[in-house]
Amino acid sequence: MSEMKRLMQRLKKSKPQFHRRLFHEFAKFKNRDSWRKPKGIDNPMRRKLKGTPPTVEIGYKNPEIIRGLHPSGLRPIVVENKSQIEKLDPKKHIVYISKRVGLRKKLELVKSLKEKGFRIANEVEAKEVE
Repeated sequence: MSEMKRLMQRLKKSKPQFHRRLFHEFAKFKNRDSWRKPKGIDNPMRRKLKGTPPTVEIGYKNPEIIRGLHPSGLRPIVVENKSQIEKLDPKKHIVYISKRVGLRKKLELVKSLKEKGFRIANEVEAKEVE
């Protein structure tokens, strides 16, 4: 467990946003998150010249044992109904209530999750509902 805590402290706080080349010049690239690998022979981004945005590389990846974890160190799970809660462990999982859940069912889920000792990641929204 100490290994995991050490890695969580080293967790990369912020990674660069990987935008495709010339995303700011063309209206057709409005979705700036649509990454495309630069492939032109004279492309400065492919050549990694100074002043160009960063490209996607394996060096930005986190260690495998902490990849996909919530910053608290718990595995995030999206829950839509009570039957999904029964399979989970409050010491291993942090719960997100699905946005497709209505008001009445959301109140029931929050109540049952609190009784079983789960942490709710989108609890701000759940408090607004109450």
